[in-house]
Amino acid sequence: MKGYYFITDDRLSIGGTASDVEKAVAAGVGVIQYRNKSAGTRVLYDEARVIRDLCTGTRSRFIINDRIDIALAVDADGVHIGQDDMPYGLARKLIGRGKIIGVTVHNAGEALEAEMMGADYLGVSPVFVTATKPDAGGACGVEILWEIRRVCKIPIVAIGGIDISNVDRVIEAGADMVCAISAVVAKPDVFAEIEKFQRKYGL
Repeated sequence: MKGYYFITDDRLSIGGTASDVEKAVAAGVGVIQYRNKSAGTRVLYDEARVIRDLCTGTRSRFIINDRIDIALAVDADGVHIGQDDMPYGLARKLIGRGKIIGVTVHNAGEALEAEMMGADYLGVSPVFVTATKPDAGGACGVEILWEIRRVCKIPIVAIGGIDISNVDRVIEAGADMVCAISAVVAKPDVFAEIEKFQRKYGL
């Protein structure tokens, strides 16, 4: 896992979720996460099917935020869960051993616990202050990234308040992947914006 980690956001998107995902896949991102907190189950299922089709046969792994039922229904590659979501052990039991589970963490203690439980990667959030996710909590800063990188071996995805002006600090702190939602999907050329971050990783 290296490079840009793409998360959908229908509220900020200019071109729409499907168009954004198509551009992200074309830009060669390693992970596409479908996140939609406001839609009903049928809409989530229908959109997830479209994204699944766009990712099939590409290098982009398809992850669904929170909703294990939707992930199973469309045969996604995995799910991403937060500290207030379903416990990791139950999520693993439901989705199976062959799927990816990412876990959001805010400090080294949570990170170590997630790694010991068997998480495939850590989502460290929010690194900086962000308005994209109102319930994200206070910024942890790059210092927490450094600390988590020292104690954990699994991949780290950094998210929250990241843009092209501060991403170098995040990468230097040990982030294997970065996500900058508003800096990408709220811009006219999603592909070009993603490429800026991909180049930071030499991709």
